[in-house]
Amino acid sequence: MSATHKLARILATRSGQGIELALATESGQTLKVLASQDQIDMLVDELEDILNSPVEPGDDEPPAAA
Repeated sequence: MSATHKLARILATRSGQGIELALATESGQTLKVLASQDQIDMLVDELEDILNSPVEPGDDEPPAAA
């Protein structure tokens, strides 16, 4: 697994039947991924769950990637 980088911004655009996400880091790197509508829906659900859950003490570290 690669090192964790701090996110600078996210850009999203439709690309054919999918949605292209461009994730830019503070160090200037950009990762582009193509996702389906279902994948974006799952991502939004996951982010809503995280944002709506209480912050636990000691949650300073990111979770391990699945």
